[in-house]
Amino acid sequence: MISTGASGMISGWYLQIVNLLAALLLLISFAMLAQRRVAGLISLFAWQGAALAVSTAIVAVFTAQWHLLYSVALTLLLKVMIIPWFFYRLVRKLGMSRDVEPLLNHSLTMLTGIVLVIFAFNLALPISQMAGTVMRSTLGIAMACVLLSFLMMITRTKALPQVIGFMAMENGIFFAATSATYGMPLVVELGVALDVLVGVFVLGIFFFQIRETFESMDLRQMEKRKEH
Repeated sequence: MISTGASGMISGWYLQIVNLLAALLLLISFAMLAQRRVAGLISLFAWQGAALAVSTAIVAVFTAQWHLLYSVALTLLLKVMIIPWFFYRLVRKLGMSRDVEPLLNHSLTMLTGIVLVIFAFNLALPISQMAGTVMRSTLGIAMACVLLSFLMMITRTKALPQVIGFMAMENGIFFAATSATYGMPLVVELGVALDVLVGVFVLGIFFFQIRETFESMDLRQMEKRKEH
């Protein structure tokens, strides 16, 4: 039988790992915001999915929320293996080795990201106090990841980085749901996973059509041609 002190040590140990992984997710979000190469952005997205899966697995084991293991399997399958592999193929076929300059310069983008992180922590503070989960301390990081991904999505000029930003934002939303309520119902998670998978393949088809029509994946070039 495990004593109360030993149980508390185990609980503190696993919470420290979860907090470390949450900090890693935030660091990866900043790295994605600063990344210029599309291939590097895809790699960071895969690492973000892996960190999210490990964090969710730890929460599932130490809180006996076994339904979260299905989420872990879906995350590893889709966001660590299938979707990054599909994006790598798109990059090779479309010749997108490097992203163009973002709409904001690098320093201003990172400064805006820091402001969003501060805003997210202040916004999450009253919500986390009402949450009844052991992960409520990571809710601010989850919301910061969502806002940073949204910033990345709106400051990029190419279609594929914007899609990756949208999917990274979905990672942040899932991490926030795990922090606040130990995840979403399994039916909802399966539906979201299926929608994401179908959406990615449909977007891949659109990317090829856009490239054939406009000979570029830069949205600014499309706007210029539309004006002419």
